[in-house]
Amino acid sequence: MPSTPDRPTRVRLDRDGGPVLMDGPVEVVTEDGATHLSHRPTVALCTCRRSARYPWCDTSHRARAPRKGGAPDAPEEESR
Repeated sequence: MPSTPDRPTRVRLDRDGGPVLMDGPVEVVTEDGATHLSHRPTVALCTCRRSARYPWCDTSHRARAPRKGGAPDAPEEESR
């Protein structure tokens, strides 16, 4: 459903460096001219360019993004 004056497209921005969340469906045209279409009700667009599914977010940003406390994500140690 395209946006209309009565129902504009909603975009959600987050400060954590994660994806841009948009109300779908959405059509994305990337810089190489390729068109990508999603009919999902909410779409996560990659902003870090680490996604193997670019332009869609696959949460690759989580592996390198600093946590809110400032420390980078590290694998949890196994309990013994």
